[in-house]
Parts: sequence; C-alpha cells; structure tokens
Amino acid sequence: MQEYDDKPWYKQFWPWFLIAIPLSSLIVGSQVIRLATDGTNSMVVDDYYKEGKSINERLDKIVNAQALNISTMLQVEEGNIALTFLSGQPATGEALKLDFFHVTQANKDFNVFLTRDASGVYRNNEVFPIKGKWRLRLTPIDENWKIQKNIHLPQNNAFKFDP
Repeated sequence: MQEYDDKPWYKQFWPWFLIAIPLSSLIVGSQVIRLATDGTNSMVVDDYYKEGKSINERLDKIVNAQALNISTMLQVEEGNIALTFLSGQPATGEALKLDFFHVTQANKDFNVFLTRDASGVYRNNEVFPIKGKWRLRLTPIDENWKIQKNIHLPQNNAFKFDP
C-alpha cells in the first residue's frame, strides 16, 4: 500500500525549489542589467587613434624635461604643497601646474597652481582631499615639459619628483 502526503503544495519542498531556479536567474539578470546601464566608465576611451597620438606628444614632453635636467623634491601634505627644484629651475619663475589624477575615480581629479616664493620654493596652501593612490603631473603654464609619477598620499617626507 502507498502512502500519500496530505500536505498542501505550498508546504512541499520541490515546488519551491522549482520556483527558486527561474526566480534567482531573474534577480541576477536584473542586477546585471542595472550594473550595465547605471553609467559610463570614465576610464574607456572612444577614439584610440587620437589617444595614441596624444601619448606620443606626452612622451616628448618628458624627454624635454630630461633634456632640461629638471630634478625636484615634492612635499605633499594636506593643506601644504611645496616643490623645490634641485636642478633645471625655470628662469622666469612663472607658476607651475600640478595635476592630481585619481587612478580609479575621475571625479576626484583636480589641479593646483604652485607659485614661487622669495626663497625659490613653489607652494600652494589650499586644502584638498589627497588620501589614496594618485598620478601627479607637473607642467609649466606653456606645457613644454612634463614630470609625472604615481604615488600614495599623504606622505610625511618630501620625495624626489623627476622625469
């Protein structure tokens, strides 16, 4: 003689198991669609040819900085940026632009202008959020040379910032 289970269907294991499989795939699929459509990736470049040409121009600027024998010490603390030239200091004393590029979040990027004081040190005393990994780029206003470096900030000591 066979035994029958008198419990209703919603108290059984197998109907819920069979419902859970397509339901879980719907939930995962909706999350994938949400992640794919929530915004654009700022790290993706549309025109690779133009980007390649600009990379070559950037490399020429680094070569110009090496030819000018530019060597600096940079100290970056929250509220105090100081740049000291060890060699190759610009004769004009014009302001320099220091760009901060966050390595993963483009919305955190900013730049500061460093002006030379009477002792020859280039400074800026604005307060910016600088914690994390950054790509720093130093250029004069006319941008004929460039120094860049990846660095973790903040640092307590000055570090060598050379091309």
